[in-house]
Amino acid sequence: MNRRSFLTTGAKAAVGLYLAQATPAWANIPPSNPEKTRTLAFYHTHTQERLNITYAKSGEYDLEALAKINTYLRDFRTCEEHPIDPGILDILWAVQKELCCNSPYEVISGYRSPKTNQQLRNKSNGVAKRSLHMKGQAIDVRITGEKTKTVRDCAISLKSGGVGYYAKSNFVHLDTGRVRSW
Repeated sequence: MNRRSFLTTGAKAAVGLYLAQATPAWANIPPSNPEKTRTLAFYHTHTQERLNITYAKSGEYDLEALAKINTYLRDFRTCEEHPIDPGILDILWAVQKELCCNSPYEVISGYRSPKTNQQLRNKSNGVAKRSLHMKGQAIDVRITGEKTKTVRDCAISLKSGGVGYYAKSNFVHLDTGRVRSW
């Protein structure tokens, strides 16, 4: 087994274990038609990387796609990766579906290592000590061509997790924690 195969197999196993243990806080999102695929497009504002990926097909998560998403949404400051809760992807997908929009998500922050989270806390009082970013359960985004207020309102209407609105910085925080907004 070469190194790439070993790493891919390890990533698939980690995602599988995470999925088996994950609590589906996103269960309030109505189930999609199992025949439909779920595809998301991303543009990372810090790394300028793009990703257009189908992460679910016929009602099943694609483990290879989830592993690629884990890499893409890594802590760009430390390059540390962490499994991303597929529920956050489902929330992103549901928001786009509700808005009838296929524009890319502009990613401001995905996973954050504890070290990065502490550094950000030292600079701003708006960073939570126990941020769900550190568990791969949160993302800060905006949608190209959509008002962040519209994205916020849509996400709140889903009642699928936390929604934070940062008008001054022009992004929306989404997470798979308890339903709340700020």
